[in-house]
Amino acid sequence: MNETNPSFVLRAVQDIVFEDQVVPALKDPWDVRVRIAQTGICGSDIHYWQRGRIGDFILESPIVLGHESSGTVVEVGSAVKDLHVGDRVAIDPGVPCRHCEYCRSGSYNLCPDTVFAATPPHDGTLSKYYITQADFCYPLPAHMDLEEGALVEPLAVAVQITKVGKVKPNQTVVVFGCGPIGILCQAVSKVYAAQKVIGVDISASRAEFARKFGADNVFVPPTKSERIEDSAWSENVAHMMKEQFGLGEGPDVVLEATGAQSCIQTGIHLTKKGGMYVQAGMRREELGYRHPFLGVLLDHSPSSVDSDQNVVFPITTACIRDLTIRGSIRYTTGCYPTTVDLISSGKTNVKWLVTDRYKFEQAGEAFELVRQGKESVIKVIIEGVSS
Repeated sequence: MNETNPSFVLRAVQDIVFEDQVVPALKDPWDVRVRIAQTGICGSDIHYWQRGRIGDFILESPIVLGHESSGTVVEVGSAVKDLHVGDRVAIDPGVPCRHCEYCRSGSYNLCPDTVFAATPPHDGTLSKYYITQADFCYPLPAHMDLEEGALVEPLAVAVQITKVGKVKPNQTVVVFGCGPIGILCQAVSKVYAAQKVIGVDISASRAEFARKFGADNVFVPPTKSERIEDSAWSENVAHMMKEQFGLGEGPDVVLEATGAQSCIQTGIHLTKKGGMYVQAGMRREELGYRHPFLGVLLDHSPSSVDSDQNVVFPITTACIRDLTIRGSIRYTTGCYPTTVDLISSGKTNVKWLVTDRYKFEQAGEAFELVRQGKESVIKVIIEGVSS
């Protein structure tokens, strides 16, 4: 009766604290209560902490942070039949309305009424307990651990990006960005039997990590000369890549996971005529680490952006090349089951991404580490409340 719900709370911009909140109660027959076991830190968490807003989502009252989580079911609503107390689950953090045109077509990522964890005004998962809906909890096979369960969310983002890009066997795929999302896009493309996958990053260490994780080749661009105009330099870099990797007219698919203007320009010049270009990265210049070629050092989850971040886009090249250009956001129907299968089958070893692990009581240190943007840090995981 005296139990509390320890939570990691964002009270205001740059103000994060631990709070003992009330243990949440089930409010709907389809609700479940999950005891959180593991949580990954996403770029959006850092952005809300440092800036207090992402696009139209503005921090106006305190929220619990975190949305990349797994845990164990400890209570189920009266209508829940497919989950039981003791089941270990990965949590899809975005629960849509299920009734609108987008939901009915399977594109629930576009539902305007989605309740997404740690997106104002909704609480996230960095608590001892979290309430969500049963059909957005995905049971984990017995041989999958809960850390892998927390990594289902970022891998599902990559599954969606490759789904949007229609990646298929024997294609050549170039991925801009060797942070977590970019690396996972490369890995998923290889699982889908792409013939050649090339990762691009300004960091030699991250590029080398990507090579070990799944990329066939990596490209670390040279520093731009101040005498060359930015757009011309991007076109030159695209030519360098075609020459170095024997890409001919260019790759079949380009997946852009940085949001940096120079990457976007280079990607458009790089994609072959009639090819597919997918924009998944979103620009966060004010929090990023700039570079003359790639701009932001780290790639970010597709929810991490201010709505007014615009770039100079080579529209004439896109038209002349007859490119298919798509955006990608979160995940759609089928992504989570596919992701659980990729991990449980051993086809994607997500644990390799984890470079740093922290106890719940060290969450502040974990967030500060991610904020610093060190090249050696790929994915940071926070363990759940211990008692």
